[in-house]
Amino acid sequence: MSGKFYCMTVRMNIDCNGCYQRIRRALLNMQDLESHLIDRKQHRVSVCGAFVPQDVAIKLRKRTNRRVEILEIKEVDAGGGGEQPPEGGGGGQQS
Repeated sequence: MSGKFYCMTVRMNIDCNGCYQRIRRALLNMQDLESHLIDRKQHRVSVCGAFVPQDVAIKLRKRTNRRVEILEIKEVDAGGGGEQPPEGGGGGQQS
């Protein structure tokens, strides 16, 4: 297992419910991932965990038979509970 904690965003075609379920199943079966988010409208998949980003992209490509385009990779310090957004309410003001 890699010591580095990454958050990676990839673009994938998510055309129908079957595509969504295939991607979701592939992500749930990967052991190294801490969390994932599938954004159907923007065709983006975000994953976080201690993994090698290229390996996850390759696994996702093989298991879903869909093109995977890596948009962003962020390396996060897994040590001391870094910058985590507050969960819940979202009391920010919008104008």
